[in-house]
Amino acid sequence: MSDINQENLQKKPKERSRGKSAAIRLAQCAIFVVLMVVSAYIQIPFPFVPLTFQTVVAVLAGLLLGPRYGTASVCVYVLMGLLGLPVFSGGGGIGYVVQLTFGYLLGFIAAAFVSGFIAHKCRPSLRIFILAGVCGFLANYAVGAPYFLLLWHFYYHNAGLWNAFVVYNLIYMPKDLILCILAAVLANRLIPLLDRR
Repeated sequence: MSDINQENLQKKPKERSRGKSAAIRLAQCAIFVVLMVVSAYIQIPFPFVPLTFQTVVAVLAGLLLGPRYGTASVCVYVLMGLLGLPVFSGGGGIGYVVQLTFGYLLGFIAAAFVSGFIAHKCRPSLRIFILAGVCGFLANYAVGAPYFLLLWHFYYHNAGLWNAFVVYNLIYMPKDLILCILAAVLANRLIPLLDRR
């Protein structure tokens, strides 16, 4: 057998392994796109706006898939909504950019990236995952809350900026923080299983 044929035989298992790994990653991303859609429609009635579980799903995407694939899955979800698919809690379409909650959709992208970056940059441990989950939570609100307040004041010309921040933003933060910590605990348990696979 020639040297060329031997090289081809050695390359094929590597190529198959890479192809299989890419297919698994794409499937994982697709699962998180679906989870983002489903979590938008699982709502708990609340006096001001309904509670959803999208923040924790975005953080979990980053924790489990890493910054690249976790962020990609959330970006696909947001893009789907902007293209008109009714995947957001209030529908979809490009006009959604002037919805008060659109900043949180952008915040989900930031949350997935930040949590994934921290979790996969350091040696995996429960402490690191909790830190990553909390930072992902903070990244979400760091993008979402200012966007909300800017639209509230400059686009809708509403008064009571501080009251709007408390009523529509601050009161939801404890719930999201607790869920992100729980997501970190779950991810810490799941990561070794995913790595083994």
